[in-house]
Amino acid sequence: MELYGVVIKLVGPVMPIGETREDEKRLENLKVLCDLIDKLLTDIDDVAQYSSREEYSMKTAGIYASKFIDRIGIV
Repeated sequence: MELYGVVIKLVGPVMPIGETREDEKRLENLKVLCDLIDKLLTDIDDVAQYSSREEYSMKTAGIYASKFIDRIGIV
């Protein structure tokens, strides 16, 4: 199973279906998923800070992270 599938299986469904009680559960799942994504994006943004480092490996990771942040247009 790929990482995405594992995460979705752990979090649970997030798409509302029009049934109040089930949608309440799915909203809570969505909040969990959004919190996870916020933390992941913060980690990526932290790595992006290394884009101007002298060390090749750090700079390479920083540039990759910076390009990703630019591409998705947030943070």
